[in-house]
This record gives sequence, structure tokens and C-alpha cells, in this order.
Amino acid sequence: MTSFNRSTSRRLKKLTQIPSVWEGDRRPLSSPSQHSDSEAKGECILWVDYSQGVVRGMDVVASDIGPEAIVRTLMQAMEHPQSPARPARPQRIVVKDREIQFYLRGVLQDLDIAIDYAPELPLIDELFRGFADILDSQTPDLPPQYAQILREKAFAIWQAAPWEFLEEQQILSIEINKWDVGTLYASVMGMLGMEYGILFYRSEESLKQFRAAVLRDEESTEHLEEAFLKQDCLFLTFESADETDEEDDLADLPLSEIDPTFGNIHPLEGLRSVLYDEEALVILVAIESLSRFIRDHRRQLHEDIFPTLSRRYRISLPQSEESTKSIAVTVSTMPQLAAELEEMAGFGVDDREIGNLDFQSLQDDLIPEDSFLSLGVVSWEMLEYLRKGVSYHPAGEIKQVGDGLPVILIQTSRPKAKTVIERIETVGGLRAICFNPGADSFDGDRYDLGLLQTQNGELFLFGEFLDEDPIHVEARKKWNQRCKNTKGYCGLIIAKGLTGASRGNPQLRDMMALFEARSLSPKDLGIGTLQLMPQLKFE
Repeated sequence: MTSFNRSTSRRLKKLTQIPSVWEGDRRPLSSPSQHSDSEAKGECILWVDYSQGVVRGMDVVASDIGPEAIVRTLMQAMEHPQSPARPARPQRIVVKDREIQFYLRGVLQDLDIAIDYAPELPLIDELFRGFADILDSQTPDLPPQYAQILREKAFAIWQAAPWEFLEEQQILSIEINKWDVGTLYASVMGMLGMEYGILFYRSEESLKQFRAAVLRDEESTEHLEEAFLKQDCLFLTFESADETDEEDDLADLPLSEIDPTFGNIHPLEGLRSVLYDEEALVILVAIESLSRFIRDHRRQLHEDIFPTLSRRYRISLPQSEESTKSIAVTVSTMPQLAAELEEMAGFGVDDREIGNLDFQSLQDDLIPEDSFLSLGVVSWEMLEYLRKGVSYHPAGEIKQVGDGLPVILIQTSRPKAKTVIERIETVGGLRAICFNPGADSFDGDRYDLGLLQTQNGELFLFGEFLDEDPIHVEARKKWNQRCKNTKGYCGLIIAKGLTGASRGNPQLRDMMALFEARSLSPKDLGIGTLQLMPQLKFE
């Protein structure tokens, strides 16, 4: 058994011993009427002076923490008690747990404190009854009868991952016509890898107003918060159960570390992470019908053009006070609304121009074959030096978020570097950088193809990477995250010194040009998987 150091015992014995009886106990925080698994809230340790009727020490610990915790709280009660009590040592301690009694007798044997047992602790019992009343009066985040099934449906959505192919403006309508709800308008968040979830707007007007407000006040934090609270929607969002580092993508975490959160936003109510009975049924029906729609139309929703689709489902309702056992729900895509939202954002036409409208053919003669190539990042400080010291071609205003600007670095000889730079400048500069899937039909290998798109729409191959290469997989993961941080901005650096001492590690003096550009996804590019043809070129 662990005991106090002699110095600690001497220090505690110097405390004034008062003729008081202290009660101590350790009990679960949840009340008897609550579910025992309600978020594992832990246990509360209390030490009270029964003689004076005051709490001297209190702490909340995890339920699996050992008996040492009750001693630590007792030390606080003696040396640093809660006001108005003063530091002191009791004459007698009473507990209602035999194990705690025997443990304390061993630990406190040098402090001249009597450790007794009593089946009842009147003051502590009264305090814990008060705690239980407070807990019982609190509204749970989810109605208990729907909590488990809502979490199950939320995890089904998480595993379906609709954000992999649906953008926020690609709205799905969910016609319910029940519980005073007509149609919900679902907006899927997560394609940028920052926030994952689904917003279920109660009206098309609320959705449009919020989008317009965000576009109008995207630089003002205060106005954005105001616009956020004026939404009229139910929501399902996903967070890390362990509060992981902000740079970690939730999509990389196991299911056990994902925590779904439900709630409501309304202009007059603000934000609350609590659902009442009818709201819980509404969002349950919405999630279930959406899951079925995604399952049935996953292939069509992956297409480059947002398709026109509609499907009717009958959703069973869980047993409740509702007399209705099932409800008919219609889920539909809204291509026209999606196009309207894209036009509001000002990227409908521009993004199509970046994509494949100007695509003619893929060329592989821009980057010299013997070049050194790497995916990396340039710190924001270094970026300022680069912009001043090399041939610089900006792409727009880039916010400094994350550790720097993601870049593709190509190092070759000085003459070849000049040729590459001149060719890109001749066609108006660099428009975009993309990684697109490629396949070799002869040996079955699959590739991640690095592509450069110039301002005239031409595509140039700069790298071929095997999908199974772990080094490239890790580099691509970092590339994607950094591009999300910069809202899609990236860069291409052309450097000399391939045959010199700085080969593979070019210094600032070796860098000759910086072309800033936008990062495109394969879906944005819209050319599909490229096949390796017999002449050993991707076309």
C-alpha cells in the first residue's frame, strides 16, 4: 500500500487538529434515473465537515481511477479547503465504504485521525440528492428513446461519406410533410476536409440567405457569426471524440474516435445542441431516407454533372407515442438550385473554364525526363523572399493558413529550366495543378498522375506515381490538407542545379520561377481515368 512520505506526514501533523467529524465518499455523477452509460461522466469525491456543515474538498475523477484519488482530495480538504473553511486536520473521519475505511486507516495511520464506518452519511447523502435533482432536471442532448437509433443512423451516414462526391451547393430535398415540416433541404459539408456533417434547412429561402450573407461578409468574423445564427435548420455534425489536433482530418480516424452531434439553429433561438422529441423524429427520418438515397444512387452522384434524380421511400418510425408506424418520404436532387448557388458564389463559369472545356490532349514534353520532382511546402516567410527574388506569377490573394503554401518543386538544369519557364509564360502562365487517376491496362497498375494545366487549357504530365507507393501516399495526404488550408491555392517552383551540389535540395539561389495556381480535384478536371496506351503515353 502506498503511504505518505515522512516529510508529508510531518507537514500534515503540523496542521491544527480540530474537534470535528468529517464525512467522505465517492459516488457516480449520474443520477439513478439516468442511463449508466451517459457519456461516462465519472465520479465525484466529497469531503465535508459534518460539525460545521461545510464542503471542504470536492473533485471529479474518472470511474477507473484508484483509491489514491480520495486521499488526494482529503489532502486538499486539509491544506487548501474551500472557503470559508481554514486549513486543519480532523479528529475523526467517517466513511460508508469498508474498503475506503481500511485503505484510509493504512494511509493515515501516522496522523492521529480516527477512521470509522457508518452505514449512513447524512450530510453527503443530502448533497448527492441535490446533485441528482439537478441532473434529472437537465434536458438530455437527445430524447432517451431515440438516442441510440439516432447515433446508429449517424454512423451509417459517416460510413457512406457523401462528402466524397457531393459539394455543399449540391442540395438534396427531403419531402416529409409531417410534424409541421414540409421539405428539408440537405447541404452536405466535408468535401474540403474541414467540417463534416449535414445541414437540414427548413426552407430554401434560409439556405439562400445564409449563402448570400457568407459571400457578402466572408472577411468579417462578427457578421459571419450573425449570419450563422440566423439560419433555420437542424444539423448533424461529426467531431473527434478525443479532440485531436486541428490538422488531423477526421476522415483518417477510426469509427470509434468519431462523435456525432445533433442540434438546431433558429434566428430566434440561436444554436442549441439539444433535440426535442419531434425534432429527433424529423432528423431521424431525414437521415434514414438520405442514407437510402445515397446507397441507391451513389454511382450517378459521382458523375461530373449533378444529375436529376428522385426516389420515394417508406421509413419506419421507432416505437413512441406516435400512432403512425411509418411515413412516406421523397428525396430528390436539385440541379437548378445547385447551379443558382454556384452562380451566386461566382465560380460556376470560371470553374468550368478551369476544368475540361478547353481540354484537347495530354502532353508529356514540358518537364524534362531527368528532372528531380517533389511535393512539399514553402513557409510563408520563405514565400515572401521567393516572390521578390524569382520570376513570380501570382494567382490571387492567398490567406496564410497552415504551415505554408503547398508546392510542386521541379529541379532541372539551368537551360532546361529556362525553357520550361518560357513555355509556360508563352501560353499565359499556369492555371491549375491536379492529381488525376491513371491505369495501365497491360499490367493492371494504377497511377496517380501529376498534371499541370496552363491558361490556354493544355494539360502537361509532370509525374507518374504508383498508387501503392507509401511515400507518395503520405506526401499526397499532406498536399491535400495544405490545399484545404489555403482554399485551393498552391504553386509550382522551377529550380536549377540538378547536376550541382544542391541536387535534390535546391536552395533559394537555385529557384528561378514561382507560378501560383489553383489545386483541382479529378472531379473538377472531369477527364476520368487516363489509360496508358501502347505508345507508352497517357492519353
